[in-house]
Amino acid sequence: MTAAFIYATAPQAPVSPPDAIAVATALAARLADTATVRDQAGGHAAEEREWIRESGLLTLSIPRQFGGQGASWSLVYQVIRILARADSALAHVFGFHHLQLAGLQLYGNAQQQRRLLTLTVEERLFWGNALNPLDKRVTATDSGDGFILDGIKSFSSGSVGSDWLTVSAWHAPTHTALIAALPTRQQGITVQPDWGAFGQRQTDSGNVHFDKVTLPAELVLQAPAQAATPQATVRSQIAQLIMSNLYLGIAEGAFEAARSYTSEQAKAWFASGVAQAADDPLVQHRYGQLWLLLRPAQVLADLAARELDTVFGKGALVTAQERGQLAIAVAEAKVLSHKAGLEISSQMFELTGARSTSTRYGFDRYWRNVRVHTLHDPVDYKLRDLGRYALSGTVPEPTAYS
Repeated sequence: MTAAFIYATAPQAPVSPPDAIAVATALAARLADTATVRDQAGGHAAEEREWIRESGLLTLSIPRQFGGQGASWSLVYQVIRILARADSALAHVFGFHHLQLAGLQLYGNAQQQRRLLTLTVEERLFWGNALNPLDKRVTATDSGDGFILDGIKSFSSGSVGSDWLTVSAWHAPTHTALIAALPTRQQGITVQPDWGAFGQRQTDSGNVHFDKVTLPAELVLQAPAQAATPQATVRSQIAQLIMSNLYLGIAEGAFEAARSYTSEQAKAWFASGVAQAADDPLVQHRYGQLWLLLRPAQVLADLAARELDTVFGKGALVTAQERGQLAIAVAEAKVLSHKAGLEISSQMFELTGARSTSTRYGFDRYWRNVRVHTLHDPVDYKLRDLGRYALSGTVPEPTAYS
């Protein structure tokens, strides 16, 4: 038996929430055929994004009352992880689409949720992100019953090719930010496809420019100076767990690529005394070490997802302490998936040898992708939060990252 059993999937069947695993597995296989070439080319994966749209998975997290599939976050994260094994850039785009949908449910009022979530289902909308909380260059100026937006928003994942965006803008009079939703093609909005990192090359994470963009009041999800509730601050935990599952999917993909290469192509070292590389006790020892990086990360990610399902399901009744306990569970998962992704994607070359570095395999994409994405926010602050909790039981203060 190989390590492939950790990737067990449901049988192929028509699309519905219980069958999302099968749909995602088929989609991942399709993406994998061109993942290496597209990673090397970069740019916008327009055709592949349409495959995601056609799969029906864009409505996975939308509640049934709005026409969606009403899937749990645990299932959404499983899908993200499956896609990330094959193509972590498009898994990122898919995950951040669902992050924006979560924001509509956490920030929006009943009318906004019904309008925007129903519209997403009916028109098969793909959402992008322009809500980088550390970039305050987009400003909101009061204008009648709404605002005028001006400025630039960076790290706008999924913005290229999106239909709608969630946006944050700095409101100087109150020294706070507002959060809103806007059609990407609205007059005054320009999406700049200028993402140039050495990894995650097809995440469409460039800059979005706002030039005197009209924001009507009915599309403001969180008004300036509006105090964030414990429920609203759950968004950061959804985001952090998306990242955790991206890193974990990359780690799983790298592990499987290395395992397959070692079993089928690697040559045994002359001093090992064995005919096959997979029979070398030292190689087996190293794979055992990598396995013990991967398995705890998987377990904690799944536990955190179940905790999120519980907290998210409480809606406005969630307490600050419950939200804090969730942040601890997510921090545990994030730290271990971060470590597993980096270590496995790096150490795999020591186990597969020099020939595996050929560009035709594209194995370097695993390390490049996880290295770029793990720089999203410093993992040391997660360790600090965990240390504080271990020492005094103090849960993290809610921020956009904790």
